[in-house]
Amino acid sequence: MIALEYTAAFVMYRSILKLLLPVFALISGRTSSKVNFVDHYLIRLVNNDWDMAGSDYCQICRSSQMGATIVDALDTLYIMGLHDEFRDGQKWIEDNLDFSVNSEVSVFEVNIRFIGGLLAAYYLSGEEIFKIKAVQLAEKLLPAFNTPTGIPWAMVNLKSGVGRNWGWASAGSSILAEFGTLHMEFVHLSYLTGDPVYYKKVMHIRKLLQKMDRPNGLYPNYLNPRTGRWDRKTKINSNTCDFAPSIRVTGLDIYSDLRVTQCLKFVTSAGVVQVVQIYNISRNICMRPKCKNHTSVGGLGDSFYEYLLKAWLMSDKTDREARKMYDDAIEAIEKHLIKKSRGGLTFIGEWKNGHLEKKMGHLTCFAGGMFALGADGSRMDKAGHYLELGAEIARTCHESYDRTALKLGPESFKFDGAVEAVAVRQAEKYYILRPEVIETYWYLWRFTHDPRYRQWGWEAALAIEKYCRVSGGFSGVKDVYSSTPTHDDVQQSFFLAETLKIQTLNRMAKFWKAM
Repeated sequence: MIALEYTAAFVMYRSILKLLLPVFALISGRTSSKVNFVDHYLIRLVNNDWDMAGSDYCQICRSSQMGATIVDALDTLYIMGLHDEFRDGQKWIEDNLDFSVNSEVSVFEVNIRFIGGLLAAYYLSGEEIFKIKAVQLAEKLLPAFNTPTGIPWAMVNLKSGVGRNWGWASAGSSILAEFGTLHMEFVHLSYLTGDPVYYKKVMHIRKLLQKMDRPNGLYPNYLNPRTGRWDRKTKINSNTCDFAPSIRVTGLDIYSDLRVTQCLKFVTSAGVVQVVQIYNISRNICMRPKCKNHTSVGGLGDSFYEYLLKAWLMSDKTDREARKMYDDAIEAIEKHLIKKSRGGLTFIGEWKNGHLEKKMGHLTCFAGGMFALGADGSRMDKAGHYLELGAEIARTCHESYDRTALKLGPESFKFDGAVEAVAVRQAEKYYILRPEVIETYWYLWRFTHDPRYRQWGWEAALAIEKYCRVSGGFSGVKDVYSSTPTHDDVQQSFFLAETLKIQTLNRMAKFWKAM
């Protein structure tokens, strides 16, 4: 049975949503040029893209048309008062959303975009079809948890129930940000259905993590679902790549008993294959001294920490276990990963191969908002400290935008010598309509009411409109440092579901300031 504090919290959660509905209705009115722009922004997307929305370009569902954009954007439509389009989405889901397909899906992506999207639509509208579909899909994901440890596979076939992990993920490991980002949706499912199976699955993951040793208090990104141990990538700097036997990379010594089974690579614009890194993935546990864990608050780690904090908030701040795990984690992160550059910018690096890599990803920029959100309730009355830390991260991420030609941020950026908050490698200079930076702006605006954060968000909106709009919607760009960018011809589902939703919330400035 689900803990009573969760039951009480869900009742409160739904009540709050209902109280906010009149506010959501008000913001759909045309009261300023900014409101006109953002409304048009989303309406144009819906009108232009609705017919194509069932065939999203992403690796959520392979060889399947499951309509991620439609499902993921339902709550954005509702919040914006676009109820006709919301009903169109509901009708599409009733008629077309079928989970009995022979398709391999990402458990993490399907959870946050489909189950999360369906549950949000249900709580906002009360329409039973969304709850029914969410439960149907969740049942299809349960076989992914059939591992020796209960840590789920990254992917599962919706028809056969066969699961597996990504080939590139350290010896076939599960990824922290994936198996650690199931808690909120699964607890909601148990609350709505009365079936404790979902709650038990995610609580088992938490209990397992609590028992494990963590190097320097940090959570590594990879966990082997067979052994229940953190996996470590062993960097090999001299060997032959499977995909290109003639290519060799020289450097440090390699161990003769290690076998290379996978190479990470990219192809330059000239078509030349370049080796980025070669990793041994033939062993589950590395006993050599050069084998190091990889810890990141960005990709591979990010939303695990976010979900710890939000599990505490979702329980009306009664889930002290989640709060303790969050506090312990951010204390270790602050001690080992957060540094200040020579130019005075605070950044969050990655622990990799035994040292701190002074690189920060766009995904990591969500942490500014997370620190602000978690400031209240922090240990030793450090609320002011974490609010300030969030503001420093927001400033750094704004600089990563401001130092580009397009005023849009790169995928990752360095802090190395004279280079600060700037992408160095061509493969890191792209922008794919990500929301993390403007999400942090919104949280900082919400907690400080400093108008600079709304202004920064608005600047990003203008840049997206100017450089990312194409005839069929909006597209990512390949180089934010080029004044004449090339589009990648992809509109990610999170653009409507997250980026535009946050821009909408930014429009509610008077409402938030009154709270």
